[in-house]
Amino acid sequence: MSLAAIAPVALLAIGAALMLVRPRGLPSWVGPVVAAVVAVAGPLDPKARLPWYGPSMGARSFITARLMETWAHGQDVADALDFQRRPTDRLRHVADIGVRTFNFSFDLRGLERPTSGIFVELAAPSGGTWTWGDPASEDVVRGDALDFCQLVTQRRHLDDLDLEITGQSAQRWASIAQAYAGAPGPGRAPSTGSTAPHDRTDEPAQEA
Repeated sequence: MSLAAIAPVALLAIGAALMLVRPRGLPSWVGPVVAAVVAVAGPLDPKARLPWYGPSMGARSFITARLMETWAHGQDVADALDFQRRPTDRLRHVADIGVRTFNFSFDLRGLERPTSGIFVELAAPSGGTWTWGDPASEDVVRGDALDFCQLVTQRRHLDDLDLEITGQSAQRWASIAQAYAGAPGPGRAPSTGSTAPHDRTDEPAQEA
């Protein structure tokens, strides 16, 4: 698999962001790009290694990571335009990679990995519940799926999110959680306002 074959996935990320700028319709080239992505990704062995920035990635993780990046950078665009997106259960992909990068968040900073497991329980946008890990764990993260996704992609400061975090390892993770590759991110500063951007309800929302 060459980088040229992966290019359609990057283009899809651009198209998803542009959708926020043009809410009345997608750019005409997005359809063919999506088809190209499906044609490339569909036949892949989920465990196949694909080249990317830094270490190669398993195909399944690679595609999930591109979804995560599309959503996270789409949030950047939405914030810049003061635009509210309505969360959907597609956030499970972002939440899942956020949980699976638990050890990565510590490794990235040269920190010792916690020896205890962690339990994550999130309220899905549709009203269901998503869980990862052992419910008997002393280290627990509970809360809204959107808030958790904004935490692990470092789009909101922990103080601005409605998450219940119990246990020393969970607290440490929440302070450094990072679902994306690259250098350790500095995160976002706490909001100075009383209402986080995703809590506003006075504007029309678009699904994300």
